[in-house]
Amino acid sequence: MKIRSRDEHLFDGGPKRILALDGGGIRGMLTLQILKRIESMVQQRAGGDTSVRLCDYFDLIGGTSTGAIIAAGLAMGRSVDELTRLYRQLGNSIFERKFLRLGLLRSKFPAKALRVALEKEFGGVQLGDEEIRTGLAVIAKRLDTGSPWVLHNNPRGKYHEARPGSTAVPNRDYSVQNIVRASTAAPHFFEPEKIAVARDVEGAFVDGGVSPHNNPALQLLLLATLEGHGLKWPLGADQIFIVSLGTGSKEPSLDADEVMGMPAALLAMRSLASLMDDACTLNEVILQWMSDSPTARVIDREVGDLRNDQLGASAPLISYIRYDVKFEGAWLKENLGLELSDDELQCIHEMDKPENLDCLMRVGQAAAGKLFSEDHFPQRFDVT
Repeated sequence: MKIRSRDEHLFDGGPKRILALDGGGIRGMLTLQILKRIESMVQQRAGGDTSVRLCDYFDLIGGTSTGAIIAAGLAMGRSVDELTRLYRQLGNSIFERKFLRLGLLRSKFPAKALRVALEKEFGGVQLGDEEIRTGLAVIAKRLDTGSPWVLHNNPRGKYHEARPGSTAVPNRDYSVQNIVRASTAAPHFFEPEKIAVARDVEGAFVDGGVSPHNNPALQLLLLATLEGHGLKWPLGADQIFIVSLGTGSKEPSLDADEVMGMPAALLAMRSLASLMDDACTLNEVILQWMSDSPTARVIDREVGDLRNDQLGASAPLISYIRYDVKFEGAWLKENLGLELSDDELQCIHEMDKPENLDCLMRVGQAAAGKLFSEDHFPQRFDVT
């Protein structure tokens, strides 16, 4: 496989491949197991060349929160095994119980360990640097202005270069470690990240999941196709292929009286989590509506999986697949052949439990074995 530059990925003609990675804290370990299977397939299709990386296949890799860590690593040419080792280090350092705080008046964990790890991994690299070998997008939320920020390395983007008469920091000059840290600043868990956005102006950033884009797949499609963003990739099922990876989900099963009696702070957190889940579902509805996806899931009992609905007048507008799991005993047994204990099911959905890493790896490997299929990756999108 020919090693292509960032600009060749972004601007050469031909079909384009997008990888979108959800947020989910330590549950990113699950995502990595599916990525390992995709990486292996890409290497096999490249003639067994184990030096090939996912940045050589995908033309745009983007992520939110934990997905931003993985996306940045992949875009810089890291192997999935390297990122898996990084996740074990991160989990055991940033979520140490000895650092645990109540999380009521201040964040649950100090951010120092995370900053140190990100500096070690990405230190010195800026968004416009050649070390980033393909398109990269990181989703964060600037809370002081209430606006989601999609920071990307498209050199034709409006804000990539310094603009005449403006003191704003151009996209190319943002530190990768800083914007990834901003994307991972989950409220309650970590304090916000302050970043200089212009001369004498700083923005306060929190986790990109505090926006409609914890599942960033639809936002990445907009980045790739809308004229204002500068890439202007053409739509078409033979032109754009989106691979979207989740970190697992769990439907709440609460008694109505339990909700009515919740403390206000807990009710607010539950409501925010529910809103994030709704936004993720809406992303899936729209992308399934635009495609004829072989992995389309049943959205609900009313609309089904949209197999008879198509947004494009005559043909699908994109090719699209999504892999995700449900942390529910019956679903795991039926779809993955896994039986988890009640204790494992109770805690595996938590985002800050490094003791879950082995279980998450097991679930991810089962998902890669049962849900993944090479047939989901059309050969017309192979890199030649």
